[in-house]
Amino acid sequence: MTIATVGVVGLGNMGLGMAATLARKGFAVLGYDLSPARRPAAEAAGITVLDALHDVLRQADALVFSLPLARDVEAVVTAEGGLLSWTDRKVVIVDTSTSDPGTTRRLAERLAAAGHALLDAPVSGGPSGAAEGTLTMMVGGAEADYELARPVLEAMSARAPHVGPSGAGNIIKLVNNLLVAAHLVTTGEALRLSEAAGLSAEEAVKVVNTATGRSAISEVMVPRWVQSGTFDSGFSAGLMRKDVRLALELAAECGIDLPLSAAVKRIWQAAQDTIPDTADFTRMADYRDRKGAH
Repeated sequence: MTIATVGVVGLGNMGLGMAATLARKGFAVLGYDLSPARRPAAEAAGITVLDALHDVLRQADALVFSLPLARDVEAVVTAEGGLLSWTDRKVVIVDTSTSDPGTTRRLAERLAAAGHALLDAPVSGGPSGAAEGTLTMMVGGAEADYELARPVLEAMSARAPHVGPSGAGNIIKLVNNLLVAAHLVTTGEALRLSEAAGLSAEEAVKVVNTATGRSAISEVMVPRWVQSGTFDSGFSAGLMRKDVRLALELAAECGIDLPLSAAVKRIWQAAQDTIPDTADFTRMADYRDRKGAH
C-alpha cells in the first residue's frame, strides 16, 4: 500500500499545521473543515480544500483526523455512505484527537470489519509543533497498521512511538495531560508562594529549572507564555478540562481512586469564572492573577 494522498479532517489550530506539513513534505493533501473561514489559509499552504467530507474520505489513501471530541470522530467514521460501507480498498485513519480508549476500540473494531484501520495517535507539541513537523505522537493500534501509516506519522512528528494496541495512545495522552494539568496548578501556586515570601517568580524559576522541581511547565510554558503575558500556546482551558474529565472517568472505569487528581479536576472547574474554556490553558499557572488563586 502506497500513501500518496492524505485527507485531513479538521483544519483548526492543529489540523491546519499538520496538513501544511504533509503538503510541504510531498503528499497530496485534501482538507475538510466545517468552517469555510479555514479555506484561504489552507489553500495558501498547498492544501486542496473540498466542500464535501464524503469526497475527502473517498479520495484519500490515508486520513488524519484533528477533531475536538470523541463524538466528532465517531460522526465522521459512521457517516452514512462513508467509510463503513466501503470495502473495495483499505484506508488507514490516524486520529490525532484526544479521545477515550473505549470509543477508540469500538470504532477500530467496526472499521477493521470493513477492511480499514484506525490508529489512535494523540499529539503533544501544540500548533507550532504541528506546523514544523516536530510533534510527539503516541500511537495505539495494530503493529501492521502502524507500519502502513509510518510515512505519514514520520512526516508529522519528531517522535511517534507505537505504544500498544488500540486505545493505548489515548491512555498515555490522558496520563500525560493529567500530569500537565496538575503541574500547571502546582507551579502557579509555588511561584505565588515565592512572590508572597519576597523572592520574585523569575528568580525562583531560574533555580527550579536547575533542580528537581522542574517540569515542562517551568522550563517552557512559564517563560514562554506566562511571564511574557502572551498566553497564546494554542491549547484552550476547555480542552484541558475535557482531558482531565476523561482521565478521571477512565480511573473510575478501572476502579481506582486518584484523590490528588480529583482535587486537580475540582480546581480546574472552580477556576472557570476567571479562566473560561476559551482562555489559554497556561493561564492556570499565572502566579500574578490573585483572582484566580485556588
